[in-house]
Amino acid sequence: MAHIGLTPQLISKLGGFRVQGKSAEAGAQLVADALALEAAGCFAIVLEAIPDRVATLITEKLRIPTIGIGAGPGCDGQNLVLHDMVGLFDRFTPKFAKKYADCWSLITKALGEFQDEVKNGQFPMQEHSFSMRDEDYAAFLESISKK
Repeated sequence: MAHIGLTPQLISKLGGFRVQGKSAEAGAQLVADALALEAAGCFAIVLEAIPDRVATLITEKLRIPTIGIGAGPGCDGQNLVLHDMVGLFDRFTPKFAKKYADCWSLITKALGEFQDEVKNGQFPMQEHSFSMRDEDYAAFLESISKK
């Protein structure tokens, strides 16, 4: 599968993640690149962070499927990073991501409770521990005292 948009070559040239294909020339180059990739034998292409109309036109021109991530609804399929989708970070969500849940708050709360319970001796308790039969423990103590 090929990946059009945020390719490593473009990232290093531009110095970061930016929308590609916003100008007429850049959009035309993405179309040409997609057609060349299809001709080279790609079975699908990911269109990432490109204008929706450019992605739709590329999808219409290709016989192979396109998967969009930040490329609008005109692609054959969609991709969304799980971390963005469920809100695992509180600092940054890409413009094209939709947050379906706020797991960051839940995880932060759970970690805080865990830390407090460990500090206060409330976790782990007996129900969170494995046991050994008394006779096996006595044999264990005897075996280590001989060494």
